[in-house]
Amino acid sequence: MPKPMCVPLQLPEAFAQIPHYKILYPISSPIHPLPSIVPASVSPHQPLISVHAKREDHSSPLACAGNKYRKLEYIVPDILSDTPIYHYHENNPTPPGPLTGPATTLVTEGAIQSNHTVQVAALACKLGLKALILLHRGTGGGLRAAQDKEAFQRSGNVQINHILGAEVRVCEEGDPLACDATPLLDQLKASGENPYWIPGGASLHPLGGLGYARAAFEIAAQEEEMELGGSGQFDYVFVACGSGSTVGGLVAGFKMLERMDGKTRKVIGVLNSPTQPQDYHEERVLNFAKRAAVLIGLDAWDISIKDVRLDDRFVGSAYGVLDDQSKETLEIMARTEGMVLDPVYTAKVARGMMHWVKEGEFSSSGLNEINVLFIHTGGQAALGAYADVI
Repeated sequence: MPKPMCVPLQLPEAFAQIPHYKILYPISSPIHPLPSIVPASVSPHQPLISVHAKREDHSSPLACAGNKYRKLEYIVPDILSDTPIYHYHENNPTPPGPLTGPATTLVTEGAIQSNHTVQVAALACKLGLKALILLHRGTGGGLRAAQDKEAFQRSGNVQINHILGAEVRVCEEGDPLACDATPLLDQLKASGENPYWIPGGASLHPLGGLGYARAAFEIAAQEEEMELGGSGQFDYVFVACGSGSTVGGLVAGFKMLERMDGKTRKVIGVLNSPTQPQDYHEERVLNFAKRAAVLIGLDAWDISIKDVRLDDRFVGSAYGVLDDQSKETLEIMARTEGMVLDPVYTAKVARGMMHWVKEGEFSSSGLNEINVLFIHTGGQAALGAYADVI
């Protein structure tokens, strides 16, 4: 197992000046090889492939480490500001001005087994704030597919939210709060709280893409410490595409690095939900990437739709539903690499990545040797709620 690295990041000046609150460990989340994922024999016409995993599930001392903590690192300075700016719901037709004083309560939303809500609740504990979590019963298909629906609604991430002391409210399908939580935020203000709204997945927050733009620089720094063959870099980076800003941030960060070092790294976002068509997600990711790009010192037109690469072949039947093929991937990864995936995101990403590797989908790259990075974004705490299918 490689030693954890604490490598200084050489961020562009505009990026380095953006306020940032440390939630992650001072060392980089580790990258380690996955030798069992590479086929034992490779066709002479196929490039040599090496596969590594970046363990974002080992990135923070806070509960259930995962990708949302990176996003939250750039949101916390606004939360703690004397006049927080981005505290209102994204669908509020008349956004209010700044809060008069630092936030006292973090409010967010997600599906019943949302990883994001746990990370917001844990952050609230860290900051000495209250947390109010809205869980939407109608989001995704995990609850509908569960054999024991009562267990699904009290175990996994739901249980951890309660352990962390968050107030949890469950919204029925069709609840207006699912579209705009402004009335709830107004109620909290009337009761003397200063509520700060964090959108689901933190993606629609104006600063939501910065964490993974920074992660791109972390990956580039780790590449320099590794003995990668071929190009000496990760040529393809596979990551889940849910709410979209993890992919968008990586696209922006790697585009800035391309300008600085001339190296091209392709981000492959593996979609985990069939709710919307691929072109909807592509436009959404593009907007997140452009927004992050402008903040870190690029121009919006430096990024185009050609930089957004999504794969929708592994979504399964619904968001939050573990299909048979992804379940098999989860079990293979556990029994060959000793690495546990989650049932909603990383099992589908790993399935997609393994398909690319085994079916020779890198052959058109023109490279003789290819380095692949799989970003493990966490989420294993949800496994308890899926005990009836795993």
